[in-house]
Parts: sequence; structure tokens; C-alpha cells
Amino acid sequence: MHTDLLKSLRLDASGVPIYVQLRDQILRHLGAGVLDRGDQMPTMREVAVALKIDLNTVRHAYDELERMGAITLVRGRGSFVAQPPPAMGVRAQVAQIDRVAKQVLATASATGIDPVALADRIKALAKQKE
Repeated sequence: MHTDLLKSLRLDASGVPIYVQLRDQILRHLGAGVLDRGDQMPTMREVAVALKIDLNTVRHAYDELERMGAITLVRGRGSFVAQPPPAMGVRAQVAQIDRVAKQVLATASATGIDPVALADRIKALAKQKE
């Protein structure tokens, strides 16, 4: 499965840091259902070799994904798409929504995207999924 992921990853010269591009592409794959919960991720070394980038750059992206709760790093076994978190309380959910919203706003700002236009697009995409 992760061979398909490796083939689909692309980096560009947009000025967005490489680890952010990598992190965001993996998140998109998760959102699109290309990667399923529990799937093993490619190793950091495999990603670094496939994209011809520094291993520490891949590590940074994977660390970010782990902090976000998208993947789980298991020492000696590899990285896996995280299982759905247990149901969280309202306060924890609001805090998680705020964290994700701030990350999205920071990414939008770094790439020159209007946050209001982005919010409108997110609403439209969410309606399409329903």
C-alpha cells in the first residue's frame, strides 16, 4: 500500500517548506481515504530516498503528523495511520478544532491564501462529502 503513497508524493518549488508539503500531502491522502486506519506508513528512509530529501526533513513531517494525532510512531515497528481517537468531551473537541484551525490558518497565510475563501471552500467540500 505504501508504494502507492510513495509514487504519489510530489514536492514543488512553491516556497512552502518541504516538511509542510509532505505533511499536508499525507493528510490529504488520509482525508481522501487513500490511507486507512492502521495502515503502515512508508519508513522515513523510504520517503527520503524516493523524494531525494534529507531524512531529518521527513522526520520533521512525521513528528508533526504524530503530534496532530494522524499517525502513530512505534519504535522498532514503524509508523502507522492512527486509529480513531476515543470519543472526547466537548472541551477537548473544541480545543482540537482550535488547534487544527490555527494550523490551517498558518498554512493559508504562508501560501498567500485568503482565509475566508478557504473557509468557504472547506464548507463546500464538506457538503460534497455528505
